[in-house]
Amino acid sequence: MKLKLDLHDVYNRGDEIDRQLRGVIDEAVAKRAKLVEIIPGKGSGQLKKRVLRFLQQKEIKALYHRVEKDSGNFGRVFVHFRWK
Repeated sequence: MKLKLDLHDVYNRGDEIDRQLRGVIDEAVAKRAKLVEIIPGKGSGQLKKRVLRFLQQKEIKALYHRVEKDSGNFGRVFVHFRWK
């Protein structure tokens, strides 16, 4: 199962960005999804940096296996989960 979060609509609302990121991570854990695709878009790169900082928080980092930046598309980040 793969979940997808497009942040284009909330790029300028910090509290909403964090809420949506937390929501998709929580949903991935609840549904035991293997992959979450987060689309911050290309823009200036600030939104992508914010997403990566969010994912580096200790309590969030403990929930996933690894983060992959898409080498073919700068505006996309993959969060991989490993379930036993």
